[in-house]
Amino acid sequence: MRRTAAVRPSLLPALALSAALASGAAWALSEFGIEGMGVVATRADEVHGTVSPDGRRIVWASPNRDGGAGGWDLWQASLRDGRWQDARALALNTRDAERDPAFSADGRWLYFASDRRGGRGGLDLYRAPVERDAIGAPRALAGAANTRADERSPAPSRDGRALLFAGNGGATSGGYDLFAAALDGDAAAAPRALDGVNTRADEFDGAWLDGGGLVFARADAADAGPSRLHVARCDGRRYAGVAPLALSFNTADGRTLGAMLDWNKPAELLVTGSARSPRAGGLDLYRMKAPTPGGQAGCAG
Repeated sequence: MRRTAAVRPSLLPALALSAALASGAAWALSEFGIEGMGVVATRADEVHGTVSPDGRRIVWASPNRDGGAGGWDLWQASLRDGRWQDARALALNTRDAERDPAFSADGRWLYFASDRRGGRGGLDLYRAPVERDAIGAPRALAGAANTRADERSPAPSRDGRALLFAGNGGATSGGYDLFAAALDGDAAAAPRALDGVNTRADEFDGAWLDGGGLVFARADAADAGPSRLHVARCDGRRYAGVAPLALSFNTADGRTLGAMLDWNKPAELLVTGSARSPRAGGLDLYRMKAPTPGGQAGCAG
């Protein structure tokens, strides 16, 4: 995999390391750089990357990359000779939106959101079987998660028994809220709102972190204007200690979102944003060390 790895701690001389810590820029020590320059990262917007557990493929979404079916499409690249190569749009794309991909931790499924025909209304949650050389035909999740409103940014738990997602239907705190639902095969039980993170703003693009943590995006409007990634820890009952993710370009006036654990390297996190350098286009995928909020179990339902 091609990375800009100049900020890895092992590659920093001691003097530079001391200077970074003294200047308050310690977050820079966790940032590994852009993902797949020229293949994944292009002049288009690349958003919400997810890596398969075997590390052999990466899938992401783009609203404006040439070569897709139209609008939001899902794309895939394969790992060969240590680099992401052969970027191509997935065959499951339609002229409607396909976005927010997430591999399951066992590698059997690719979850995503779409407003394609045949759903319950707005964006719905889907999953497709992961085959050896392709992604199979998707099916909408059965059960109670999908509604006439919008459901998006699905993120399965490591054990595959629960699904985290964002929705804007029903009695939300305001706009999109984060919900968790128990999973049984392709059916999701009645979801419940996550305590401690939902506000009058939009909360979306959530993913569970190992060790009782949660990372998610918050914005006044999920698809327009600034958004910022936040981290919270589970205190055994609800999420607490919400604070911005320590990332140099995760600023109040910037646009960062789409954080996903790399199932192949769970100590690392993929995030979407726009750094000053390296930069390929509008929104790019970057890699960083995954935070460890030090929480407990008990907040996933």
